[in-house]
Amino acid sequence: MTSLTLEQLAQITGGTLHGDNKVVVSHVAPMDKAQEGSVTFLSNPKYAKHLNECVASVVMVKEAQLELCPSNALVVDDPYVAFAKVTQALDTTPAPAVSIAPSAVIAEDAVLGANVSVGANAVIESGAVLGDNVVIGAGCFIGKEAKLGANTKLWSNVSIYHRVELGTDCLVQANAVIGSDGFGYANEKGEWIKIPQLGTVRIGNRVEIGSCTTIDRGALDDTIIEDNVILDNQLQIAHNVHIGYGTAMAGGTIVAGSTSIGKYCIIGGATVINGHISIADGVTITGMGMVMRSIDEKGVYSSGIPLQTNKEWRKTAARVHRIDDMNKRLKSVEKKLESK
Repeated sequence: MTSLTLEQLAQITGGTLHGDNKVVVSHVAPMDKAQEGSVTFLSNPKYAKHLNECVASVVMVKEAQLELCPSNALVVDDPYVAFAKVTQALDTTPAPAVSIAPSAVIAEDAVLGANVSVGANAVIESGAVLGDNVVIGAGCFIGKEAKLGANTKLWSNVSIYHRVELGTDCLVQANAVIGSDGFGYANEKGEWIKIPQLGTVRIGNRVEIGSCTTIDRGALDDTIIEDNVILDNQLQIAHNVHIGYGTAMAGGTIVAGSTSIGKYCIIGGATVINGHISIADGVTITGMGMVMRSIDEKGVYSSGIPLQTNKEWRKTAARVHRIDDMNKRLKSVEKKLESK
């Protein structure tokens, strides 16, 4: 079990400690479940009233809540960011692989950097290049001439197709597929003719990709994911999509082909984004958004209908079907009023 003194916590978070710097903590816990040895945090001021009941060994708070803490406190600029840094320091997640398993199949001309680990039954094909400290989980497939930057980590059964490039310090969760064919076909008299996808996928540094997410290779140009992007589980990123620096996308989102998403966007879960459009920097789309055309200005955008009882929904649906008729009647009334 990893443990840290409060003095070490202050160094990790850059915070100011008020209390005993020799106290030791070993785990992070929510405020209402924290015990001795716990570190907790207050990020929402509405829960400040519960501070006097908290028995954690230390609470990370902003300066304004310091006087409410009954014991040790660590004053930080952003308690939630401090929480993230502390959880990293106390993380006990095992590595996806340690050393190179005897059952791994590695091409003779693959290039492996220093301290690379490859799990059981993983396959690394000809011409692949793996940087220092790369970790490949059990059952992964690394295609021909793929490149993985230093410190990148893949969990089990990830498939990286040929010529795909991942930068440094990336994390890919289990069963993700990167570089599979985009959905490209021509139709000749009812018969589908496949269009080979000749581009690839280029992923920047510090990108995290969730489990079962699929990122298609480009048709001619490349699919591009810039640095510091986070993609949740079960996303579909189609061919030739471009996702800008620092964007975050929640689970179940689908992005159709040749769409460009700007920097620092936040895309809520189960959003569907049309192809061949662009989304400006700094756009937030709330969950289950349906984006049918380009968004040119920064802001928060929503669509969809909140959950109703079935009886209410049936009425709403019936009214929606009559909108065109209601619009015509309204215009007719307006003309009559204008003519008086």
